[in-house]
Amino acid sequence: MSALTMAVLLSLVSAVSYALAAIVQEKIASSTEPSRWRLLRSGMWWTAAALQGAGALLHVAALAQGPLTVVQPLGVLTLVLAAPLAALLGRRPVTPSAWRGIVLVSAGLAGILLLTGDTGVGSLDRGGQFLLAGCVLGLVALLAGAAAAVRRTVHGRPGGRLGALRSTALALAAGVAYGAASVFVKSLAEGWASAPLAVSVALAGLTVVLAATGLASSQASYRDGGLATPLATATVANPVVAAAAGILLLEESFRYGATGTVLALAAGALTTWGLVVLTSDSARQARTEEPGQSRRAARPGAAGTPDRADGPDRGPAAESAALRTSEAEVLGVVPGPRTSPAHPAGGRAVSLSAR
Repeated sequence: MSALTMAVLLSLVSAVSYALAAIVQEKIASSTEPSRWRLLRSGMWWTAAALQGAGALLHVAALAQGPLTVVQPLGVLTLVLAAPLAALLGRRPVTPSAWRGIVLVSAGLAGILLLTGDTGVGSLDRGGQFLLAGCVLGLVALLAGAAAAVRRTVHGRPGGRLGALRSTALALAAGVAYGAASVFVKSLAEGWASAPLAVSVALAGLTVVLAATGLASSQASYRDGGLATPLATATVANPVVAAAAGILLLEESFRYGATGTVLALAAGALTTWGLVVLTSDSARQARTEEPGQSRRAARPGAAGTPDRADGPDRGPAAESAALRTSEAEVLGVVPGPRTSPAHPAGGRAVSLSAR
């Protein structure tokens, strides 16, 4: 088996692990109140973290076998697999539009694989390491600052356009952090035997920081953006950052020179189109409610909720929880019919279907 084939297989298994982790993360984010320490006591959170870790280890193994321009684009399979997996776990069919998106993404990735050329130098030199680290840390700090500013603006009013903007900023930060971490991992895998110990330790530490930043940012992005949009944003940003670094800093390339590069860009555009189709389909489903579905978040007579969930006393917090529950059910993350009693938690009514 060739190194490229091994890299592709490892990337596929890694994508499955990441997709399952994203589904679990979204369920946690939609069913728990914001709390750093409460998550550490959640078995589901540790399950998501374990799945993320397994995906990361498989991804590292793939990076050691293949070029960034192949391994990182295959990461978009996370979103492709998330749709049918969420449908399977929630016992809901994948829509025709989602299948079209899956076909488009698969065709684009196949084109990128066929055009794969020179694997490059494999390891960053000292100047490339400092340049990439400075650019990435600065960009992540900028995106995190923007998300924090938006959070102060929407304090007490979750959801809406500003909430979506915060989710997008955090998802971009996650994608940038993950993409850069992959570049440093590949550099470590290729040059650990010849690099000075201090350099290897520093790169390993930076990689851990970037991975932790990506995990925290992706978890936070699901709170206001659901599953599809933040996952698509991070999944696209990740290979863009890594492939750009691979081409500009590691001298990776595609077959057939300039023509191959243009064809690879076209394949990337086809992949992006498929991701947009997938994301739009999920957003459309989230906006389509069945009659009475929005009332599941506040059961009449439950403690801490008004007697009539649809009456004039229904507050914005209950409405937000109802919409979030509806979105999670439509995405297939939770089954739907069986709802737990609504209960006040941190001033917000929370209700999710029990699995």
